[in-house]
Amino acid sequence: MKSPTTPTPPADLVRDYLRAVEREAAALPADRRQELLADLTEHIDVTRAERPGAAPGEILAELGDPRTIAATALAESGSGGAVPAVRRGKVHPLVPLLMLTLPYLVTTFLPDVPGLALCSGLVRIAGGVLLCTSVHWTPVRKAVGVVLSLVAPTVAGIVWRETTVAPAGDTAALVANLVALAVIAGTSAWLWRARRA
Repeated sequence: MKSPTTPTPPADLVRDYLRAVEREAAALPADRRQELLADLTEHIDVTRAERPGAAPGEILAELGDPRTIAATALAESGSGGAVPAVRRGKVHPLVPLLMLTLPYLVTTFLPDVPGLALCSGLVRIAGGVLLCTSVHWTPVRKAVGVVLSLVAPTVAGIVWRETTVAPAGDTAALVANLVALAVIAGTSAWLWRARRA
């Protein structure tokens, strides 16, 4: 038996914290409860990797009280009984995927329309923000999605424009845009299949 002055090992703190969340979220469906615990575990692991000097108690305190986390999850799922159901900025998962893909498709086939590239870029950035704030994907999938569907094609386009003297409508530019579009569409399809309900 541990004496009152013996510090609790970090693994025990995390385990106790997750058990408390699981206990408080008992009213959630089992799959949603496991998803919540997996998300919390992933967040704890990522934070510990990013800040190796941080005490586990500090990381857990930043996450918040297990009762509050469970109440929020219950409210979002609508199974919280007395807790009112709250929808915090939930957007249909198809919206950010379309915002990332369709503007690129339009500018690929209409490259010379004035102002279209700017509007397309703004819509795609908004789609990236919606993807990052969505509840439908894990943080890792969000990061991969943003890199493959927004950052990489944008950087490739800038490099192409700055290093190539070919006119915008030539065959090589069209092929490059179609390859980028295929990457964006493929990433969107992968995100659609990997989404959480």
